[in-house]
Amino acid sequence: MLRYLVRRLALTIPVLLGVATLVFALIHFIPGDPAQAMLGETAAEEDVEALRRRLGLDRPLLEQYGVFLSGIARGDLGTSLRTNEPVAQAILDRVPATLELAAAAMFVAIGVAIPLGIIAAVGRGTSVDHLATTLALMGISVPNFWLGPLLAIVFAVELGWLPVSGRGTPAHLVLPAVSLGAALAAILARMTRASLLEELREPYVQAARARGASRARAVLRHAFRNSLIPVVTLIGLQFGAVLTGAVITETIFAWPGIGRLLIQSIGFRDYPLVQGCILFIAVTYVGMNLLTDLVYGVLDPRIRYD
Repeated sequence: MLRYLVRRLALTIPVLLGVATLVFALIHFIPGDPAQAMLGETAAEEDVEALRRRLGLDRPLLEQYGVFLSGIARGDLGTSLRTNEPVAQAILDRVPATLELAAAAMFVAIGVAIPLGIIAAVGRGTSVDHLATTLALMGISVPNFWLGPLLAIVFAVELGWLPVSGRGTPAHLVLPAVSLGAALAAILARMTRASLLEELREPYVQAARARGASRARAVLRHAFRNSLIPVVTLIGLQFGAVLTGAVITETIFAWPGIGRLLIQSIGFRDYPLVQGCILFIAVTYVGMNLLTDLVYGVLDPRIRYD
């Protein structure tokens, strides 16, 4: 296990280096001047040039790239051009909000998808199965950039049941969590159904029934446990995506997370903050993939990390 973990961690180094290089190149090739954006369109040219020199933006790109990589090696992601705040601190301040939203969205997705997938698999070919499949297809087909505003209009504006934006109370979490979790629930439900159907065909399920196990016990205790590996894979990957990629949902509901911070940073051409956010996303996604692989050994003791 330890050797496998060390090997996987070593393999992440070139991945993160590639991400850092790509992000650095793309953000510097995007049209626009951070100094001009900070001072405004009416600023004098000499003021803009003075600010560019102060921020180090007048240096050659290779020199800026070297400073960027050396800072990463020291654990220093730089300073925000807009707020003059350390990038690492700005990201850490937004992490709790993103974790909260991601956890709530996954709770919604798993709470809906797992029971729905089990019911659909057990009742294969029945009206319940067709209804569950239809709901899953609808969830996949409806994009969250449409579902989010619709939920806000209905439940916040028209009915007045929930706040439309911001963070503070559990009520603020409901709409963004449902908006983000709906599509995940649809994908998980289909995966749960397909994986469980394969296990229900296996002889050990019939053997469990022959030994006197009830249908519910045979399904939940035996078949469902063995069907969890592909489901856990999807949950791990989707949680990594939700944790770091809820850009649209956070923007719609003004949720103060990493995704909204990234959009704001791009708008202000805040190079260090954009680079820091993307690196955080990459590290989190790689970490979730590694954690998912390690969970396999818990679900299936036959898996060995040699």
